[in-house]
Amino acid sequence: MSIRFVTKQIHAYLDYPVALALMGLPFILQLGSSNELALWLSVVTGFAALLLTILTDHHLGVIRVLPYSLHLAVDLAVGVVFALAPFILGFEGIDAIYYWANGIAVLCVVSLHKPEDEAVGQMA
Repeated sequence: MSIRFVTKQIHAYLDYPVALALMGLPFILQLGSSNELALWLSVVTGFAALLLTILTDHHLGVIRVLPYSLHLAVDLAVGVVFALAPFILGFEGIDAIYYWANGIAVLCVVSLHKPEDEAVGQMA
């Protein structure tokens, strides 16, 4: 039995609230005390994530022009960047914790992704 349970459908439902949270939480948490980039990196990434979700070929995509595999690759890159940002950009305190938590969460979701052929095979 595989622990990979995050289907394309589950992932799609996570995308919109995560994108909005990436845009709003930095202001609520008052990020940027250690480096102003701690505020804006998340906001810009949230906007890009929203656009990516709108353009992804899944059931919640509005203009389905980007393959889901590209979406997953971008998510993986964001997870890595967020996990490394505190080290590279000198984030400290809440700024660092925010990026480490988000980076780990994104990497977990991507690593728990259930490939489509498994998802389809188990539904039959």
